[in-house]
Amino acid sequence: MDKNIQQKEQDGNGMFYIEKDGDIVAELTYKKMDNGVITLDHTETEPEMEGKGLASALVKHSVEYARKNNFKIDPLCAYAARQFERHEDYRDVQVEAE
Repeated sequence: MDKNIQQKEQDGNGMFYIEKDGDIVAELTYKKMDNGVITLDHTETEPEMEGKGLASALVKHSVEYARKNNFKIDPLCAYAARQFERHEDYRDVQVEAE
């Protein structure tokens, strides 16, 4: 399946998502904070599309987006947090724990 990741955003709330046949089958939602931090707050994949790497592609895309736009990421979502634990190369954009 083509992992053509799209983005939409309004008033600091946004999502990266993947569509199949016009329906969203995977999404990663976020909030942009005033301090230059993007909080990843929810990841969801339709059950029939699980196991195809869609959610991990969305997290990777969010990391690339943060690097390109000089944001830091707070992976609040449990799935995103696990991806940051697994991928040391994502940590350059991760907010440091206080």
